[in-house]
Amino acid sequence: MLRHIAASLVFIAATLVAPQFVHAKSKPSQIAAMPMPELTIYHLEGRRSERIVWLMEELGLPYKLEYVRGSLGASMAKVRALGHEMPMVPTVVLDDQILVESGAIIETILTRYAPGKLVPARDSKYYAEHLMWMHYAEGSLAARLFSDYRAWRTTPPTVRSRFVDSEAVVQFSENYLAKNPWFGGPEFSAADIMMVFPLNVATGLNLVDKEKFPNIAAWKLKIQARPAYKRMLAAARPDGMIGNLPPVSQRPPSERK
Repeated sequence: MLRHIAASLVFIAATLVAPQFVHAKSKPSQIAAMPMPELTIYHLEGRRSERIVWLMEELGLPYKLEYVRGSLGASMAKVRALGHEMPMVPTVVLDDQILVESGAIIETILTRYAPGKLVPARDSKYYAEHLMWMHYAEGSLAARLFSDYRAWRTTPPTVRSRFVDSEAVVQFSENYLAKNPWFGGPEFSAADIMMVFPLNVATGLNLVDKEKFPNIAAWKLKIQARPAYKRMLAAARPDGMIGNLPPVSQRPPSERK
């Protein structure tokens, strides 16, 4: 009798615990992708909205692109016509939902409609690094770059700040690429999509001396060679940069005092 009771208790315990083990062993690649709803990307040429176009090209997912070729003003008018509280780019309309913030948009698309793609495995050491660069792109890198840009356009620097310094945030990126081919480790990931815009700003606006960052330069060449990146440029920047911001100074940052 006692043996039968013990056996029953073991069976019940195994039944209760088993689903937890199955869940723990599941991987992102095993999660079924949700059907892709209609996605419209509101875009300004040469701006952050290129990230979403590029992502969709990498994934081979359908999208609609809304902008007026050659006119940033007319393109922005399309964004404002949506009546959203925060008119900015990128803005996407996903099914019937209006979303902003490129990082959040990218993570939503990957998690729902392309699980396991362009993201390192969650049990890989590179997953945390990938996620760090996803947030670093805007949270630290772009924030400090544009802080320096606004300050230097108003008052050219005479003393370099230790706290708001474009070279420091770019150097951190350079150091990572000295040890890793991509910002997600050994494989291209969505972190690379996030990092292109601010690193192009750093050199394009003359905030840093691009000659001091050879690893970033080599990484950019690999990015530019990607077929999906070329398709993005053809769709989202057919005439090159439109209305680009002026550089802060013609002197390289290394010569500033």
